[in-house]
Amino acid sequence: MSERARTAPSAPPLVGRARHLEALARHAEAARAGRPRLVLVDGPAGAGKTALLRAAVADGGPFAGMTVLHGGCRAVDAGTGYSGVRALCARLGLTSRKGRASHLLDGGARRALPALAADPETLEGLGAPEGTFSVLQGLYWLAVNLMAEGPLVLVLDDAHWCDERSLRWLDFLLRRADGLPLLVVAAHRTEAGLGAPDALSDLAAHHLPASLRLGPLDTAEVTELVARVFPGQRPEPGFVTRLVSVTGGSPLDAVRLLRDLRTAGLGPDEAGTRQIAEVGGRIVAASVQGTLVDQPGWVREVLLALAVLGDEDTAYLAALVGVSALHVEEGVEILRQAGLVHRSRREPVHDLVRAAVLDPLGAAGVAALRLRAARLLSDIGRSPEETAAQILAVPGPVDAWATSVLRAAAAQAEQRGAPEATARYLERVREAEPDDPDVLTRLGKALAETDPRRSVSLLHDAHTLTTDLRARTATAVQLALTCLSVQRSPDGTRVLADALADLDAGLGADPEPADRELRTLAESALLIVGADEKSTLPEVLRRTRDLTPPPGDTPAERQQLAMLSVLGAVDGRPAAESVRRARRALRAPGVPLGAWSLLPASLALSLADENQAADDALETVLRGSRDSAAVWTYVLALSTRSLYRLENGEVADALADAQTSLEILGQERWGDSTTMPHTAYAAALTERGEVARAEEALAAIKRPHLDRFAWEYHWYLMARGRVRAARGDLDGALDTFRGCGDSLASAGLGNPVFAPWWLEAACLLGGLGRTAEAREAAEHGARLAARWDTPRAHGYALLARGAAAPGPAGAGPLREAVALLESSPARVQHARALLLLGRAVLAGGAVREARDHLREAVGLARRSGCVALARQAREDLVAAGGRMREITASPLDMLTGTERTVAGLVAAGAGNREVAESLFVTVRTIELHLTSVYRKLGVNRRADLTEALRTGGPPPPVLSASGP
Repeated sequence: MSERARTAPSAPPLVGRARHLEALARHAEAARAGRPRLVLVDGPAGAGKTALLRAAVADGGPFAGMTVLHGGCRAVDAGTGYSGVRALCARLGLTSRKGRASHLLDGGARRALPALAADPETLEGLGAPEGTFSVLQGLYWLAVNLMAEGPLVLVLDDAHWCDERSLRWLDFLLRRADGLPLLVVAAHRTEAGLGAPDALSDLAAHHLPASLRLGPLDTAEVTELVARVFPGQRPEPGFVTRLVSVTGGSPLDAVRLLRDLRTAGLGPDEAGTRQIAEVGGRIVAASVQGTLVDQPGWVREVLLALAVLGDEDTAYLAALVGVSALHVEEGVEILRQAGLVHRSRREPVHDLVRAAVLDPLGAAGVAALRLRAARLLSDIGRSPEETAAQILAVPGPVDAWATSVLRAAAAQAEQRGAPEATARYLERVREAEPDDPDVLTRLGKALAETDPRRSVSLLHDAHTLTTDLRARTATAVQLALTCLSVQRSPDGTRVLADALADLDAGLGADPEPADRELRTLAESALLIVGADEKSTLPEVLRRTRDLTPPPGDTPAERQQLAMLSVLGAVDGRPAAESVRRARRALRAPGVPLGAWSLLPASLALSLADENQAADDALETVLRGSRDSAAVWTYVLALSTRSLYRLENGEVADALADAQTSLEILGQERWGDSTTMPHTAYAAALTERGEVARAEEALAAIKRPHLDRFAWEYHWYLMARGRVRAARGDLDGALDTFRGCGDSLASAGLGNPVFAPWWLEAACLLGGLGRTAEAREAAEHGARLAARWDTPRAHGYALLARGAAAPGPAGAGPLREAVALLESSPARVQHARALLLLGRAVLAGGAVREARDHLREAVGLARRSGCVALARQAREDLVAAGGRMREITASPLDMLTGTERTVAGLVAAGAGNREVAESLFVTVRTIELHLTSVYRKLGVNRRADLTEALRTGGPPPPVLSASGP
């Protein structure tokens, strides 16, 4: 067993728990073999859960040879974020200056430090984590680093008092544990109230734990206990029966009662039997009181101090209850001899002992003692969270001093990425100060990630109560952005519009620079929130027409410029204007840009054919979200890039991005709420001719009220229409594309290359011979293209016009379309134009020219990864008398999207660990993908991957100089 696993000296052999130890040994063996396990040990108070865990972690126990992290939760710490994790990891010593240099914190594991430190402020150079996922990811990689040394077992006692964040991390870890040598054992009391009931229930529901229930000891087992306490003495008939009857077979009660009998000079005889009958129920309480009654009063005071402060410095224990340090030391030894205090640490051996000494004080007395403890901890410089733990244990309103401690504790919890703890502290502050808008705002922010609906309600209350003009505007921004996550963006838009009107009225014509920045921030937030749904987008577009673009010198100005660039693009204004604004928004040397600046600017640039700049912006988002473990932003950027790449004829890369996004989502609890990864995946599969799988991808979208949204809904409709067309449901496809056009019009979206429904409709209608309808769709696109004025837009318009013309009449516009699209990034539509041009000239009798166009269409479609289009063009070529082999898949085509992503990263020199961290998946997942890649490409080592990816197959064999 690892040295870091050593805890108390080995406990004596258990009675009646051999089969439980054997079960733990079987689970440990499975974990060693890479089959992770969760085991829940449960039973009533005194059933022996703690004793069982100590026996399991002792030398020679079932966890021998494993790295063991063993810790227990305390009731007083149930509201403190990551307190359970700190109990498990305390012996690693990673928060000291020396510990922070440990290899266990290599790579992403360093993000775990805010959770591990008692006070995150003591960690030099470590800022607050960007969201809760960053810390969870860091703790995951810490566990992986530990498992690199050998199998790992996490043993958490008294899990019913575990804080929510620690339980969420165990869930997070187990979701990613496939193939890892991991065992998690958590013990909890069945009748106790849970500190985080939802989190513990989720943990059990998601991972189907093995259950080890500790029931009462039977008569034979109690007889064995009697023999251990009274060796060599034969029990009187009826003694064991009476003992079982009184204790109910509880090991704690039985041992406590037997020990008291021995201390009193009695044995398992008739007198002992009478004494057992007199004790009756509440054995532990009676035992504690019976022990203390014969001791000096200061012994009781020492036990009170230990019950409240736990294993604390002697001087502080003495100060709490007003006894001398010498009495504390002597009292601890007396209490140990009486079996009331742990042998290895200065705490009561059981919570029943703690309750037995505290209960006689009454609620008021316990509250006074805990508040005294809180002031003591504060005076000696303990962290706000440690001090606040005592205050949280006191029910009812608290005074101004306690309120200030709770506020500081909330700030500390924010620093470690523990929103549930932050909320718990602020809830108590709110009880004392229910109408303080600052408290409501902070509480709303804390809940934004875990309970966004309640967050919106709290922020709305804060906004209503705030009278300061600037604070009211800042609250409006927070409220409106939170509205996005609960699909209430129209409410957020109204709040921001009102706040801006009030701000303008209050600031006057010449505001200070800080006020101008605040106003710009609010305006940019209004553009973000108002652009989310179709119902508010038209008003937002009208608003942008009256705005003067800012210079882009501040973060808020750059965010506003980015939104103006994309809104101008979809409003149909000239592309050059949107490009200027987007480039200005991204012009920030040495200044980090947020996702709300980068993502809108990248979309504007992509629509304007500025592909490199758009890709650079997205890569910045991806790199930043990897570094901060912002998985939601990473998935959004990756699926956005997939859609861009698809439009540009990079189907394989688009598929890789989309499938990687979906694989990441599969590990997240919120994965069902997203749409873009599924949409992008379906669109890429359709281009590859995999229509059935594309339909399955679209069917997996579960987001309610999708038709309300301005961006995702139209991408979804385009993918759905193309799937229907590929399946042969042309009427259904036309209905979908026309529905897309109607929806775009209702939202005021008029960009020709964003969701170009009219192009798809014109091509379908032309193919059906419905030329009048096809021309109508083509003319609609031509009007939009004239305003947007890019080669791609004009090429689309000419392609639609050529598709709408019957037979050879379409050849003219199709030739122009081919020429324009060749100079644009739109390789898929370029190949499509070549196909239609080949058909048009063939209809006019130019067979040789038709074959040339069709052959070129096949080649371009294949290079783009558009297998369906390539096969269609080949069929036309063969029908025109040309020759070409069947289009078969290359080995690269057999790779899944994620396999292609992994292979590309590994070929570029990244190690498995580095790839796993960058994709937010496990090393085991990367290993499985690489094994599949090697098999499909016919290579045996990493060095051959680059060549295989370039040529689409294994490298040629190397022959010896002497030949075969």
